[in-house]
Amino acid sequence: MRAREISPLMLESYQRAARVILANHLVTTTYPDPLALPLLRRWTTELRDDLLELFGYRLEVTETTARLFTAADRLDPTAPATSGDRAFDRRRYAYLALALAALGRAGNQITLSELADHVAAEATQVPTVDLSTERFTDRSALVDAIGWLTARGAIRLADGDATGWASNPDAGEALYDIDRSVVIALFRPPRALQHLTSVRGLLTVVDETATTRETARRVRRALVQHPVVYADDLDEDERLQLALPRTAADVAMLTGLVVERRAEGIALIDQSGRLSDIRFPSTGTIAQVALLLAGEIADRVQDPDAPDPMRIPLPNNRTDDLVAQLDSAIPAAGLLLELADDSPESRPEARVDAPQETQATYPLVEDSWIDAVVTELGLRFGRTFAAQWQADPAGLRRRSVDLLDAQRLVRKVEGGVLVLPALARYRGVVVTVREREPQLDLSTELVNSDSSDPEE
Repeated sequence: MRAREISPLMLESYQRAARVILANHLVTTTYPDPLALPLLRRWTTELRDDLLELFGYRLEVTETTARLFTAADRLDPTAPATSGDRAFDRRRYAYLALALAALGRAGNQITLSELADHVAAEATQVPTVDLSTERFTDRSALVDAIGWLTARGAIRLADGDATGWASNPDAGEALYDIDRSVVIALFRPPRALQHLTSVRGLLTVVDETATTRETARRVRRALVQHPVVYADDLDEDERLQLALPRTAADVAMLTGLVVERRAEGIALIDQSGRLSDIRFPSTGTIAQVALLLAGEIADRVQDPDAPDPMRIPLPNNRTDDLVAQLDSAIPAAGLLLELADDSPESRPEARVDAPQETQATYPLVEDSWIDAVVTELGLRFGRTFAAQWQADPAGLRRRSVDLLDAQRLVRKVEGGVLVLPALARYRGVVVTVREREPQLDLSTELVNSDSSDPEE
């Protein structure tokens, strides 16, 4: 491992570079910041070797881009792409893919209306997907996809305003410069998509004859891809690798993260805040309510005076449902069936959670209890919430639970949530509300001081 050969004085710089590429997968001259690419270029050789050895990842670095080609063992429905605070839905993903295709065939510049026309024309060939510039919702979804590309440097705004075009395409317009090197780096699938009849073909193969090295790589990938790795989610060989001290220690040496080991599993704590795509705890109404809710749930489960909650096992792996949804959306007209690979290697079976002989069970906290707690939190701290969420308590409750689910602290199920072991670390959350100092109204004071008593 090359990280062990780096001097202690330079190790922090190397670990920072590793966190940057693991967090972003694509680094450009501007994304995530202007200092990231020079840092990666400084450590390209060492990073290329360590990322391949530990995770099976391939790193390519050019003068203008750095691209990490990762391996996916499972699909994760809790980590969608986002633009601002809006998670991508099927429509936004479709517009993003079609926009990338249009940019790949364009020149050095393109207007937003021209790009929208290309996307609208291509969308007609995809069942149930269309783009009408007459509909504000469609224009807004396209602008979100364009914003995602702009943030990563694939296109740069040269003139105009995309928001103005979304509000009124007849009055607004935007002109973009295209960075072809970034466009090419963005879309590099590991296999020809026209040859796949299932999204499972993009996942790594779970082979019963896998070597110890490949098993260790799967566990290390889980450690950097998920907030916490539970032993109950792994098979017997993977649990053995997770228990070995060196497995997590190698990842900690590469990234500078802190290993937190519990009986139920391992979490790598990112004290720098540069590896996590979602920081928790964090600022903002949703994150703060989620933290308060986590503390309340932990207290409820461990309260000796309260009735013991019902305990049930985790439902089947969510990958199955997600694969079925994605496979149903594959446009049959775009498949080259004569070249399609339907071998078992391209269609690995879904991995089953909790493969132990005795399946673990987890406390169930009902939706009605969560609703009551969020309502009470609103009454106690509502004045500190953003106005948007003061007016939408149901949406605040939903987004807060989604955040806890994405952090693998709870698991959403029918009728409530299952409480996962890592939630216990947030028991006993203490809230301090900062009250603003009353502001002196200088205009009133001046008026009062200058006024005179008419009787004097």
